[in-house]
Amino acid sequence: MLAQAGEVFIDRYRVEEYVAEGGMQEVYRAQDLNFRRHVALKIPKNPSAEKRFARSARVSAKIVHPNVAKTLDYFEIDGRAHLVEEFVEGVDLSRLLKFEYNYLDPHLAAHLAHLLSKGLAASHHAGVVHRDMKPSNVMVANDPNISIVKITDFGIAKMAEEEIAEAAQGGEPSMSRSSTAMGALPYMAPEMIESPKTAGMPADIWALGAILYRVVSGEYPFGNGWSAMANIIRGKVPGQPEMLKMRPQFVALGDALWNIIEMCLQMDPTKRPTADALVQICGETSYSDAPRQLGTVDSYKPGTGKWGFLHTDAYESVFYHLESYYGEEPVLGARVNFACFPGAPRARAIPVLPRRPDPLLEE
Repeated sequence: MLAQAGEVFIDRYRVEEYVAEGGMQEVYRAQDLNFRRHVALKIPKNPSAEKRFARSARVSAKIVHPNVAKTLDYFEIDGRAHLVEEFVEGVDLSRLLKFEYNYLDPHLAAHLAHLLSKGLAASHHAGVVHRDMKPSNVMVANDPNISIVKITDFGIAKMAEEEIAEAAQGGEPSMSRSSTAMGALPYMAPEMIESPKTAGMPADIWALGAILYRVVSGEYPFGNGWSAMANIIRGKVPGQPEMLKMRPQFVALGDALWNIIEMCLQMDPTKRPTADALVQICGETSYSDAPRQLGTVDSYKPGTGKWGFLHTDAYESVFYHLESYYGEEPVLGARVNFACFPGAPRARAIPVLPRRPDPLLEE
């Protein structure tokens, strides 16, 4: 590890704990002693990348937007770079999909796409291209509404671009050795594979479309690993996920989301919408942002109309129908995320999103 708990950098940032490790950096939660706030302290693992780290940090500091994690400071100690970024309470989107949800219902997915498009628009206005957009570079609040969405790691975008370019030139063996490249592959635009150093803003739009596909379906649009690269280069664009057509309740919004995905995944970069256009399209898409809560499936009666009740701390029982359930048929005791509305004789839930099983309960 590159830092230890209790260590203080430049008499200002005290390390509290190790948070995560990416392909290019280690991330720590630290206390900013001057402003008494938590910050994310990021240290590149590869010393040869210091100059690129500094350059990217200066560029990313130009972006100021609620949906972009703010770059706060940069300093060097004994030639090693340190980047200080806004600390986002929550998890990255990849961990949310790995541990909390297999997928998101169309309403939450539309909310996510809307905020991501706003963050990208702000960065593109500042002349900054991310080039490494993927779920692990999106921080979200781990609350039922996913109320906070912030694109992160613009500070190492240039580093990621150059590592991906080097890996792509070396072919499959080099790509396989690069965790940065392998993590980016499922979301990588064709021009990022063929000529990453000249790829521009449309590459970020492609990545947003690939992320949206992953979010609504639980599947990678082009597969994972080396097969993803081959499918992307061949232009093997996937069909509309069956998840979006499974329940009539979600078909209209599902079609709207699929339209966005198709626009983003155009092989020709010039045919993709701009981030500004996506903000407008998402804003005109009718989706619900009603408050969500968590609960469990208390009952399900498929033989009498496919309905049942949910149990929550706030309500003893909430009525739901299968048509409002995004996913396979409900399982008793399953954990769910849902929006609740007044009803008689019971409150009603719509939509209902299944959560992953609690790993502690599985043991």
